[in-house]
Order: sequence, then C-alpha cells, then structure tokens
Amino acid sequence: MSARIVVLGAGGLIGQALATDLQVRGFAVRAVGRRFTAAQVSALSDPVIAAAPALDDAALALLLADADVVVNCLGVLQGTDSDAVHHAFVARLARLCAAQTKLLVHLSVPGDAVDDHTAFSLTKREGERAMATSGAAHVILRPGFVVGTTAYGGSAMIRALAALPLRLPPRERNAPFAATAMADIDETVARVVARWRAGARDWHATWDVMEDAPGTVGDIVERFRAHVGGPAPLLIAPVFLLAPGTWAGDAVALLGWRPPLRSTAIAEMRRGVRGDPKPWMAATSIVPLSAREAIARTPATVQERWFARLYLLKGLALAVLVVFWCLSGAIALSFGFVAARATLIAHGFSFALAHAVTIVSSCIDIFVGLLIAFRRTSRIGLVTGIAVSLGYMIGAAIITPDLWVEPLGALVKTGPAIVLMLVCLAIWEDR
Repeated sequence: MSARIVVLGAGGLIGQALATDLQVRGFAVRAVGRRFTAAQVSALSDPVIAAAPALDDAALALLLADADVVVNCLGVLQGTDSDAVHHAFVARLARLCAAQTKLLVHLSVPGDAVDDHTAFSLTKREGERAMATSGAAHVILRPGFVVGTTAYGGSAMIRALAALPLRLPPRERNAPFAATAMADIDETVARVVARWRAGARDWHATWDVMEDAPGTVGDIVERFRAHVGGPAPLLIAPVFLLAPGTWAGDAVALLGWRPPLRSTAIAEMRRGVRGDPKPWMAATSIVPLSAREAIARTPATVQERWFARLYLLKGLALAVLVVFWCLSGAIALSFGFVAARATLIAHGFSFALAHAVTIVSSCIDIFVGLLIAFRRTSRIGLVTGIAVSLGYMIGAAIITPDLWVEPLGALVKTGPAIVLMLVCLAIWEDR
C-alpha cells in the first residue's frame, strides 16, 4: 500500500478542504476528526473518527503508522483545552514524527509573538516552539483570513456582516486583514508533499501563507458585500454593543455552541492579520491570490446569499424559542397559574386534575426550552417542541375547542411557532 497523508482535524474548515483536495490530486488520504457530517463521510474516502489529542502515544502511533506525511489542522478558538490541543499534543506529535521520519505540516496563526495575548495565539506559538526543538522535519503554515467555498466561524461572520446594512466600528474596521485563498493552502501542501516524496528531507520552514498586498477587515466585508449583493451600509455598529455581544457569545459557548462573536475572536480581529509571504512565495513559486480574486472564486449563488442572511437569524430564532418555551412555562407556574387552572376547570376538569395538568404542562414547556438551549440536545428539543405543540393543538381541539376562537388567538399562534422550529431544524448544522 502506498504511504498515506493523514489529515488531523479533517472535520474542520481547512482540514476538510485539504483532505478533499489531496484526494482529488490522487494522494492516499486518511481523514481524522472528532466527528463528521454525512456529507463529509460521503466526500472523504477513509474518514476515521478519533479525538487525536486524547489518544495515548501508542494509539497515536498506530493511527499514523502507514503515513509519511501528517497534516495537523486541529485548533480550538477558545476554551480550557487550548494548551492541550495547541501545545502539548503538537509536542507529542512532533516527537513521534521525528522518531518515525515523517513530515509534519502544521497549521498555525500569523503575526509576531510579541502581539500574542490570547490563550489561542499564545498556545499556538508554544506549539511552534515545540516543533522547532523536536528534530522533526516540519513545515509551519500561517494562513491569514481563509477564503473558501465553506463558511464557518469567522468566515461565516464576515459573510453575515456583508448581508447587514452596517459598518463595523472604526477600530475593528481598520484592522489589517490579510486574506488567504484556500486554493493556495491546498497547492502549498501538495507541492511540499511532492518534494518530500521526491527525497527532499531538510524541512524546517515557517511560512506566512497570505496575499502580498493585504487590506483591512472593512475591505473584506465590503468585497463580500459586493459579491453577494448585500445592502449598502447605512449605519455604523455601535462600539458599546461589542462588549455585551462578546459576553453573550462566551456565555452561549458554555452551552456547547460555537458562536463566532467571542472575546478571543474580537481580540484577534483587533490585533489584525499580517505577515510576510515573500519567503513562502520564493520557496514554492506560488503567486497568492488576492482577497478580491479569492472571493471572486467563491460561488455567488442563491445558497451563498441565503446563508449570509440566515446565519445571524439562526441564533436569534433559537434564542427566541428558548425564551418562548421557558417563559411560557414559568408564567403558567407563577402568576398565571390560577388562571390556567381555572380555564381547565371551566372545561370540565376536576380541581385536582386541572392542578396537575397545569404543573406538568408548564414543566414540559420549561424542559423543552432547556433542551433547545444546549447544543447537544437542541435538535431533540426542537422535535419535542413540535410534538408538544401539535399535542396542545389536538388536545385543545378535542377538549377545549372554544380556545381556537378566543380573541387573542393563543392556539392559532402555535402554528407559526411550529414553523419557526422547523426552520431551525432545517438550518441547524454549522458544517
């Protein structure tokens, strides 16, 4: 069997694109990730589900046994496991590659170490230092803002901003922001692998992989705005909203979600994306695509426009549903309890039964809201919410049909709530 390229983190934005591109070029690829969508399983020829940083040395060695090149695309923007993923694991991986004469290609972050202030960038840099002292043949790639056909995290947020009639505040808008076409990362890895297999073994390179004439964050947003036909910016987003927005993003992350607006993301945006791509260009003979050229190569289809417009609305819709279910249950359990119970009694329920039904139904509502709030259970919560809503509608039609024509139309409004839950189910996936 020919030697493989193992791509770690192949379920992510860059990892999936790299694994797919290398396959198309004819390389034998093993894609490794913590999880894969059905679409990714279909696209990748040999996906392996594994949390690589959690593997011990023996299991990791077995996973990489038939590989001569390892591409590490693992990364976490924010969380307590930053050091474990970016530093400790990279150090172990580099030692293993050195012992088994494998080439390690590692995706890191651009910028000077003196500007590293977040746990994300600090631990990424520690990982680079561990590689440099490991003795492993390695190539460290430092891409800028990656532009590709897939949108996730920061790239999704930029597209969403392009669909709003807003400009960023000056500090964020004017931060330097060098872009990197995903095609340039693909081409770089392919050329490095080809030279490694041709016998070039002296690899100890660190390259800034990005456009040669960078612009700003605002430039990128405006190019995407023009690309997807977004509205003209009418207002400047108030800077005082950024702090509560990042606090909310960090809080939501505790529920398992991965919102792009978090404290680390804002800190990294304000720091900017800059580097010197000339050594990379000289070593690979690659002429990088500019941001304008890279964006022009992404599809400007109706799917792209729908995504940009729906991305922020998805979070809003889920938040509304959480509040809707939890608040309706809380109201019925508190100052609305007597009225709710009286309504059931008026329709033939005994006092005890009406009392119990009011408590149980209110608790169910709160439970549905909590299920939707946590990412791991949100789909179950949405399906449960639809079933409960249909149950309320059918039960009311049988037991209390007059509620369908009461002046405020409470039951009639359940229909739009069901539709909103169906929409959230349809756009639930991030990848």
